[in-house]
Amino acid sequence: MLDKIQEILISWNIPENHAGYLSVIVTVLVIIAISIAANFITKKIVLRIICHYIKNNKFRWDNVMMERKVFSRLANIVPAIIIYFFATVFTSAKDAIQRLVMIGIYLIIMLVIDALLNSADDIYRFYEVSKNKPIKGYLQVVKIIIYIFGSVIIIASLLGQNPIVLLGGLGALSAVLLVIFKDSLLGLVAGVLISTNDMLRIGDWIEMPKYGADGDVVDVTLHTVKVENFDRTITTIPSYALISDSFKNWRGMVQAGGRRIKRSIYIDISSIRLCSEEMLERFEKSHYLSEYIRNRRKEIEEYNEKHEIDDSQIVNGRRMTNIGTFRAYIQNYLKNHSKIHQNMIQMVRQLPPGEHGLPLEIYVFTNDIAWINYEAIQADIFDHILAIAPYFELRVFQEPTGYDMREGMGRADSRTIR
Repeated sequence: MLDKIQEILISWNIPENHAGYLSVIVTVLVIIAISIAANFITKKIVLRIICHYIKNNKFRWDNVMMERKVFSRLANIVPAIIIYFFATVFTSAKDAIQRLVMIGIYLIIMLVIDALLNSADDIYRFYEVSKNKPIKGYLQVVKIIIYIFGSVIIIASLLGQNPIVLLGGLGALSAVLLVIFKDSLLGLVAGVLISTNDMLRIGDWIEMPKYGADGDVVDVTLHTVKVENFDRTITTIPSYALISDSFKNWRGMVQAGGRRIKRSIYIDISSIRLCSEEMLERFEKSHYLSEYIRNRRKEIEEYNEKHEIDDSQIVNGRRMTNIGTFRAYIQNYLKNHSKIHQNMIQMVRQLPPGEHGLPLEIYVFTNDIAWINYEAIQADIFDHILAIAPYFELRVFQEPTGYDMREGMGRADSRTIR
């Protein structure tokens, strides 16, 4: 081709030395023009036909490949191949040109494989199993291997050496490579352990205070686990930290369908007393206590009669207390609450008394695990408990406030005036 162009130029009465330079320039321009034309035809015609077919079929995987630009990256190889074959025109520079073109082809192939692996991960996410067994970390390992081997082949091409010889030399650099890829190796091991032991899935709510993580897992990669916190910030945790440190996974709560309420109210101990007959008659009118009061009265009467106890004295025999009756009321109230999970543990218990009074702990599970609904249910329950406590002549303890001080001083002043 180069010789024919030179002959044409000489036939136009152009000096032979000038014709040689011009023939090279014209040949280069012709090759560039052919490459541009091939690239245009490939991307503007062939690729559009392929994209039109992809958009109008029922498969999803090819749409993913198109979005990841697998086909557009693959199209770049066409002009490279044309330049490679036309390089034979330049006899003296053929090897150098073809070597550079091959490096470009290797780079294109690596980018295509990278896009294919990204597509594979996206396609895998269509399936429910992807939440339990993410593969993004493993695909990143494959990418690292591909880029390492690709880099070795490119360097070997530049040096004109056999790639196998360079790969053999990597054995001597194994210690250096272990240091460079330490995080990748730790991440790979962590990914295998996490997947094998089913420690973490995409969508799990996890807590890891050391890293300030409290939210849903949105991505699991070779090196990191990405958590979207409830305040919409993103926390990135090293993958190997999940097996070297402890974290809390709330998946069990979600699967069980019950969310725990574990909260106490503090009863002023000085308000606890034995129930009088008037109190018991009033309590018996309560829907949640009527049966309890009747059964409890009968049980106590039988006990006192059996043991011939003189109940004229308040310290003799068994009697009901306002705190015990209050506790029974709460238990029955929770048992009949539509938002409490009836198949999970329900308990109202006393904790050891302290400087803030007697803690009365409510330990139950709601049947709605959504955060907003859970908080509303919990608030509704404690609104009722706090409001009903005075009915049992119980006082909820709180530290004295300025209001309490002023009220106390006001009462003292009124007594002084009288």
